[in-house]
Amino acid sequence: MGAMIGGGIFVLPAVGFEKAGPAVVFAYLLAGLTVLPNALSKAEMATAMPEDGGTYIYIDRAMGPLFGTIAGIGVWFSLVFKSAFALVGLGAYLLLLVNIPAGLVKAVALVLGVVVILLNIVGTEKSGQVQSVLVSLVVLVLGAYVLGGVQPAEPSQYAPFTTHGIGGVATATAFVFVSYAGIGEVASVAEEIAEPSRNIPLAMLISIGVMMVIYTAVVAVVVGVVPGETLVGGGPGGGTSLTPMADSAARVFGGAGVTVVAVTAVLALTSMANAGVLGTSRFLLAMSRDSLLPERVGRINPRFLTPVTAVLVTGGLLLALIAFVPVVDLAKLASAFLILVFSLENLSVIVFREAGVDSYDPDFRSPGYPVVQILGVIGGVVLIVQMGLLSILGAVGISVGSLAWYLAYARPRTTRTGALATYLGRDADPSDPTDPSEPSDETPAAKRQDD
Repeated sequence: MGAMIGGGIFVLPAVGFEKAGPAVVFAYLLAGLTVLPNALSKAEMATAMPEDGGTYIYIDRAMGPLFGTIAGIGVWFSLVFKSAFALVGLGAYLLLLVNIPAGLVKAVALVLGVVVILLNIVGTEKSGQVQSVLVSLVVLVLGAYVLGGVQPAEPSQYAPFTTHGIGGVATATAFVFVSYAGIGEVASVAEEIAEPSRNIPLAMLISIGVMMVIYTAVVAVVVGVVPGETLVGGGPGGGTSLTPMADSAARVFGGAGVTVVAVTAVLALTSMANAGVLGTSRFLLAMSRDSLLPERVGRINPRFLTPVTAVLVTGGLLLALIAFVPVVDLAKLASAFLILVFSLENLSVIVFREAGVDSYDPDFRSPGYPVVQILGVIGGVVLIVQMGLLSILGAVGISVGSLAWYLAYARPRTTRTGALATYLGRDADPSDPTDPSEPSDETPAAKRQDD
C-alpha cells in the first residue's frame, strides 16, 4: 500500500479531471480493475518462485534471459523514476507547511532521499517498520478525509459526469494507472517475507482491494468539494492543480485542514519512495545472481544482510534524478513501460501453465485462468495506446537500452532458456527451465544460504 499511496492520490486527480471531468472517479476504479489481473498473476508466480526479484524473475523464467533483462532493467528504471517523482512531488505540499525558498524544496527532497537509502541499507525489517507507521497514519487521515468530505460535497459538481466522452475516461484511466504501479513491489522481496506462499497473495489482493476503495472515495470527495476551474487552472502558471486534496482541506477538516493534508502528503510520498527503493533494488540483486549484471551488485552485506551495493546504485540514480532531471515528464514516459511489463506478466502465467513445467507448482492459483490473464493483456494494450506517442517512444527507448545491455554484457554469460522454449520444444533441459543455474549445480537457495 505504501508503494501505491503517493502522487496518484495527492497530485494526479486534477490531471485526470482535466481529461475526463467528474468521470475521473470511475477512471480510478477502472484502473484498479485493469491492474487486478496482474495482481492475481503476480501472486500466483510469487508462490511458485518466492525469490527476490519479482517481475524480473517471473518474466525471465517464463520467456528467457533476453526478456528478463529488458523487464528487469526497464522496471527498475521506471520505478526509480516513480520514487524520484514522489520525493520531488512532495515539494508542492511542503511549501504549504513552511515558508522556504522554492529553490530549497529540491534540497529537502535530496535529504529525504538519503534517509530512504540509509533505511534500506540497515535492513528490510527496520524499513518495513517505518513503512507500517507511515502507511497507517496516511490511511487514517484519508479515511477521515472521506468521512469529513461527504457533507460539503456538492452534487451539482458531478454533472455532467462525462465531459470528454468514453475516450476521455480511457485517457484518464491510462494516466492514473501509475497510481497502482506499486502493487507488486512486495513480491520483489519475497524471500525476505515469512510464509510467502500465504502472505504475498493476501498482501497483494487485500492491498489492491483497499486501495481501489480509498482512491475512488477520495477522488469522489475532491471532485465534489473542489470547483472544476480550481482543479483545471489553479496550479502554477494557470495549469492543473498540484495539490488537489489541499484545495479542499479547509472545507473538509476546518482551519487546520491544509496543514493536516500537507503533512499526510509528505508522509505518503516519502513512504512511496521508501517502498520503491526497497523493491527495485532487489531487481538488481536477482539479475546479478543470474549473471545478467556484475556479481558484486548482488553481494549481501554480512552486517545488515541487505544488498548494499544494489541499494546504493538504486539510491544513486534516485538522487541524480531529483537533482538534475525533470522527473515529472520522465515518470510519464516510464509509465507506459510498466503497463507493457504488466501485460508480459499476465502472458508469463499462461506460458508456465501451458508449458507444463514440473517445477512450477504455485500454492496460489489465479482464478478465472486464462480469461483473466487475456483480459489483462487486452486492457494493457488499450492503456498504452491511450498514453500517446511520446510515452510509447519512452517505452521503446527503455526496451532498446536494455536490449543493448543484454547483447553487450549478459548474452555471453548465460545459456539459460525459459519455459517458453520448453513449450516450443527447444529447451535443453525441459525438466526445470525455471532453474537459473547453468554450469553449476548450486541452486539459488544454496547461493542465498552461502551469502
